[in-house]
Parts: sequence; structure tokens; C-alpha cells
Amino acid sequence: MTLLTARDIREIAADLGLRPTKQKGQNFVIDPNTVRSIVAAARLDSPQNVVEIGPGLGSLTLGLLEAGHHVTAVEIDRLLAERLPETIRTHTQDLAEAGGTGNARVADASARFDLINADALRVTEVPTNPQALVANLPYNVAVPVLLHFLEIFPSLTSVLVMVQLEVAERLSAGPGSRTYGVPSVKAQWYGDVTLAGRIGKNVFWPAPNIDSGLVHIDVTRTERDPAARARLFSLVDAAFAQRRKTLRAALATWAGSAQRAEEILRAAGIDPRTRGEALGVADFERLAAAGAAAPAATSGGGTNDDGGSGGE
Repeated sequence: MTLLTARDIREIAADLGLRPTKQKGQNFVIDPNTVRSIVAAARLDSPQNVVEIGPGLGSLTLGLLEAGHHVTAVEIDRLLAERLPETIRTHTQDLAEAGGTGNARVADASARFDLINADALRVTEVPTNPQALVANLPYNVAVPVLLHFLEIFPSLTSVLVMVQLEVAERLSAGPGSRTYGVPSVKAQWYGDVTLAGRIGKNVFWPAPNIDSGLVHIDVTRTERDPAARARLFSLVDAAFAQRRKTLRAALATWAGSAQRAEEILRAAGIDPRTRGEALGVADFERLAAAGAAAPAATSGGGTNDDGGSGGE
């Protein structure tokens, strides 16, 4: 299969009259070797139903199809969405013409491709239940989109996303780290999150100001009680909203009072003088359970999926 080169990317963009914008987080991968390394980092040993968010001009889409996966691409930009099927047909035509058993899997690429022209944050169903999420996520909505798909699609067992390096470090950070916060806890509630690699800015067009990072999530969460998840996530938001304060103070509003927060913390076996950054996912789960079991009702705060208002 012929993957997109820098020249291909610029020619397609020129044909579309496209000028990538920072507002849409558009940075297109222009190096085929980088694309293949991203696909390899996804650790998908056999063909999977893969959902890709923000395929753009199709660099990663073609790499996933080359590896034999079924790809459902979710693209918000109508111009890009309308062009993508043509790009796939054009860059797989050489294999279709060549034939042969070695090319059979990739020659039927168009039959293994579905396209959804929609805002990823509003997508609640796709044609085939996704087993994996592999994407170069738009930088401006990376964390909210990631958490949305993890919540909506319990069929996902593996995730590999490329995001800003700073975001990648937040998602994979452990308790006690300076970068550990709301995105870390929420992503790690779903499974094991690791920093899987670093991508230099020169393999993109236009080149971003900073490097990117690959984040791999081995999704292990099988219990998906929506009410318990909502309670936990509201607790996490509250714990990091004032991250320099002790949990006794930070959770006062969530618990109803500082005294009630201390009682719940002690019931969960957590020192009230502890700060939120010291707690792991299991600690937060234990604390949420103690809060739910307490006679006094608790109230949750607003969402903070991107860590913006949580001091991240």
C-alpha cells in the first residue's frame, strides 16, 4: 500500500484549498515511517475493528488499513470527510491492480473502511463495535474525546493515541508526580496507561510548536456502573480543583463541610491532611465508596476532563 508522503499531503491540501488551522488542531503526519511506527505501537497482533478520530487527510487511516484492520474514521470537517474515500481508493489501487496473495488483505481496503462525518464528542454509535482506538487526536479536544470514547464504547480493549507531549505525560503520570491530576486518574480508571513513545514535531505539516507523545491504554475495566463512575469522577474533580489544599479542605464542598470530609476520609483510611495528588485510582474508589455510604448526601462539582480548571 502507498502511504501518504509530504508531497502527497501538500498536493491534496492544495487541491482542496485547505489551510490547516490551530483552531481545529490540524497537524498532518507527513512521514510514512512514522505512521507505521504508530500502528506498531498500538500492539494489535491481529486485524481489529479500529475507530480513528480525526483522520484528516488519511495518513494514519492508510497505515491502519495496510495492517489489515477495519477502520471507522470519525471526521468533523466535511471537506476532509468528503475527500478521504477518494484518497483511500487512489492509494490502494496499485495493490488491487497488482493482485497476488501477498496483497489480498490490503487490496480490499475500501471494503474495510467506514466514515462518520460528525463531531467525535457527539458520536454514540459506530457501524462495528470498536475493539481499538488508534488516533492522532486533535490537540484542542484530545482528553475530552478520549474519555468520551472510553465511556461510550465498553467494547474497546486497547487505545493508542498521539497527543501533545505535555498531555501524554499527564495521562500517564502516577501519584505524587507534578503532572498527575484529573486526566491521569480518569484515564487510569479504565486501565493501564503508559507513555509509549515520543514523536518529533518535524514529521507534521504544519509543524507544531512542541513534540507529541504516544499514549497506550490497556483497557481492563469491566465493571462500568455509570452512577459509580459519575460519583468517582466528581470526587476527582473536587480533589484537584484546589490541589494545593489538603483533602479535608478541598473536599469540603463535595462532602458538605470540612468536618464531614474528614469523617469520610478517615472512614476510607485516608489521612485528611493528604493532598489529592497522593491518591491512586484505588484510593479514590475507596473514598467515593465511603462518601456514598455516609448518611450525609454529597454533591458533585462540574466536569474537568481536560484538567483546565483543576490546576493542571
